[in-house]
Amino acid sequence: MNVPVWVNGRLVEPEQATVSVFDHGLLVGDGVFETVKCVNGVPFALTRHLDRLLVSAARMGMAEPDVEFVAAGIRACLAEAPSWPLGRIRVTYTSGPGPLGSDRGTTDGTIIVIAAEQKPFPATADVTVVPWARNEHGALAGAKTTSYGENAVALAYAKARGGGEAIFGNLAGDLCEGTGSNVFVVREGRIVTPPVTAGCLAGVTRALALEWCGGVEENLPLSALAEAEEAFLTSTTRDIQPIRTVGERVLPSAPGPVTAKAMRVFAERSAADVDP
Repeated sequence: MNVPVWVNGRLVEPEQATVSVFDHGLLVGDGVFETVKCVNGVPFALTRHLDRLLVSAARMGMAEPDVEFVAAGIRACLAEAPSWPLGRIRVTYTSGPGPLGSDRGTTDGTIIVIAAEQKPFPATADVTVVPWARNEHGALAGAKTTSYGENAVALAYAKARGGGEAIFGNLAGDLCEGTGSNVFVVREGRIVTPPVTAGCLAGVTRALALEWCGGVEENLPLSALAEAEEAFLTSTTRDIQPIRTVGERVLPSAPGPVTAKAMRVFAERSAADVDP
């Protein structure tokens, strides 16, 4: 089983892994998810990811998932997975089968765990600012939901223009986040990232970078990214990735000295504690 799949308590072959066509995760994007990095078969920061799964489900008004049940699914998938140096676990939790409209059904939710190999990200990132804004006041702000259509459109827009990640501002005109990443800028030697009130996801790697590397949260105008001395992205599967270009502007260095130090600190601390 090269790509182990676990659905509602059972390991199944990938080609036999199915959910109901009435599942609300499919019909209306009524679900939440987490991606967990695995290094040599060991999940990283699993407790934080499962905690955030609970937060996202609560924000969606979904029944609380059994995180011990989810953790058992993760262990089952990793036991079947090849010995990948770098892997990813995708946990998806939906509200289960329901009507064709927005009303939810009354059955139990659906829980899916998938393990797969993760290819390393490029050493640096080229990012594109997209013309659409995150709604920092929306019902789903801050929840990691399966409603990723906006991200798919934005990432396609960025890639058509040579970018590897798309960057959103918010309705206030401030810097927000990427489609699957948080964004940090270095200003006068300080590491700064938008607060979650700006509409960005409370990323696990973002939180660890703030704790370990001495960053601060401040609202920043969207223009601050292109004007930064240095900038970087954080996410579960990329850790800290320096930004090389913002649109057509090449940043002074990637990584610059502040980013390079943050990368070293993050690598050391994450190697020393797999569940910080």
